Amino acid sequence: MEQPPLITYKGVDIYQQALGVLNNVDFELRKGEFVYLIGKVGAGKSTFLKTIYGELDIAAGEASVLGFDLRGMKRKHVAQLRRKLGIVFQDFQLLTDRTVYANLAFVLRATGWKNKAEIDRRISEVLQMVGMESKGYKLPNELSGGEQQRIVIARAILNQPEIILADEPTGNLDVETGRNIVELLKEICAQGTAVIITTHNLNLLSEYPGKVYRCEAHHLVEV
Repeated sequence: MEQPPLITYKGVDIYQQALGVLNNVDFELRKGEFVYLIGKVGAGKSTFLKTIYGELDIAAGEASVLGFDLRGMKRKHVAQLRRKLGIVFQDFQLLTDRTVYANLAFVLRATGWKNKAEIDRRISEVLQMVGMESKGYKLPNELSGGEQQRIVIARAILNQPEIILADEPTGNLDVETGRNIVELLKEICAQGTAVIITTHNLNLLSEYPGKVYRCEAHHLVEV
């Protein structure tokens, strides 16, 4: 039996500060899919992602993410939903006053992990997955941009999310480093995690193929 989609949007309208950003959005995401969102700055890519993780409300239509109904969702459910998502921001949002290890441990403890040995084991697993196993003791500002972005991805996969949302993850990186980051996301996707990535770098689409949606003229269209 086919599994239901992880995300289903039907006829969704999205507003930001009373301005209509996207209208009548139909969108589905299934397990293990790799999806690009492209479009000009301000076309609604990040806004669309914000609705998925409950930062912005849905104005009209039907929307569900991992079984959560986004229409009229209570705040406490937003927290539960976010635990099942991995979010990768362009500006890293790492805690600069503590080591890489402490950044990751902070997230695990905040999401209910208690056992120190299990926390240690999970952190060393994810650091290995992103090729940063020797960097746990460093502070974020001792790392390059590409290394910081790898740590952000490690943070995003700590709780084995079914979906990773990556908002311009290559935006602040040089071309080669950006490529490596997309390759890493592609590897994580191959293990069954669905990935949605917003990007301006259209070269990535041919190098690391996936489904492509474009935001333009207030619509989200599959290309």
